[in-house]
Amino acid sequence: MTGYTATVTVRLKRGVLDPEAETTAQALERLGFELEGLRSADRFEIDLDAADADEARDRADEMAERLLANPTIHDYDVEVEERE
Repeated sequence: MTGYTATVTVRLKRGVLDPEAETTAQALERLGFELEGLRSADRFEIDLDAADADEARDRADEMAERLLANPTIHDYDVEVEERE
């Protein structure tokens, strides 16, 4: 088995209200920053052992589908890197 770190980034789908991002965008604009848009996201870093990167990705994907993301309102990405 090899050690991997899977990073799962969960964000609201486009069109779903994102009050955290709205509030943050307003604050940034008050500070003088110009934005075209802003979306908030949650990031989970999962350390796990797997036979290969594909297995690690499949396991992280299952975690996202079953708990970390609500597929009705969230999109998510999974990235996998081998731990040193």
